[in-house]
Amino acid sequence: MTTPQGPFSLPARARSFDRVAIVGAGRMGTALAAALAAAGIPVDGPLRRAETPSAEATVVLLCVPDAQIEAAAALPAQPNRLVGHTSAATPLAALGTHEAFSLHPLMTVTARGATFAGATAAVAGATDRALDRARTLALAFGMRPVHIADADRAAYHAAACIASNFLVTLEGVAERLAQTAGLDREPLAELVRATVANWARLGSERALTGPIARGDEATMAGQRAAIAERLPDELELFDALAAATRRLAAGTAVPA
Repeated sequence: MTTPQGPFSLPARARSFDRVAIVGAGRMGTALAAALAAAGIPVDGPLRRAETPSAEATVVLLCVPDAQIEAAAALPAQPNRLVGHTSAATPLAALGTHEAFSLHPLMTVTARGATFAGATAAVAGATDRALDRARTLALAFGMRPVHIADADRAAYHAAACIASNFLVTLEGVAERLAQTAGLDREPLAELVRATVANWARLGSERALTGPIARGDEATMAGQRAAIAERLPDELELFDALAAATRRLAAGTAVPA
C-alpha cells in the first residue's frame, strides 16, 4: 500500500498535471475541487454538467451520480486527455472511448466538506497510464491508492455500504430499542466507538463479546422476546444478525 502524502507535499508526477477539471457541483465535486486548489494543482470547477472543461484540462474527473456518468462522459475527444469518475460501483466502460480511470474516496462527504488526507482511494485505469494518473491524483489529495478491478467493484462497494450505511441503520434500530428502556443515544455511541476501535485493532473474531460469544442462549432468548414485543418489525433483522454472529463465534464466518 502506498504511503499517503500531505496536500502540500506533492509527488513529482502530480506537478505535471496541467489542469484538472471537476465536473459535478455536489458535495464530492465541491470538496475535491477545493482539495486540488489547496494542493496547488490548477483546477476548473466544480463545473456543472452544461459547462465544458477548458482545453488545458488534461484530466477530467466526473463527480456525478452513477446514473449520469455515461451522459456526462459524452465530452469531445481530446488527445492525451484522461476522463475519470468517482463512483465506487460503476465500471470503466461507462466512460466510453475515453482513456478512462476511476478514483473513489472510501469515506463520507458531508455538506460541510471533507478532509481527504489519510483516507483510502479505490483506483482503476483502462491503461497503465490512466492507472498511474489515478494513483498520482489520489496521492495529491493525500489519500492511499488501492487498485480495485472492475470485476471486484460490486463486492468492494457492498463491503463499504455494510461498514458505513448499514452500520448507521443498525445503530438506528439500537437507538429505537434503547428509547423504550429510557436510554438515549450517547451511552450507545460510547459503546460503538469502543467496539469499532477493538474491531480495527483485533479483527472481528477477537473483538466479539456478548452472550453469543459466551454461548448464553438463555439471554439471547430473552432479548428476542423483548424485540418481538417492542420492535416486532425488526425481529427478522435480529434473527439474521444473531445467526451471522453465531457463525462468527464458531469461526465459520470467514472463508478459508
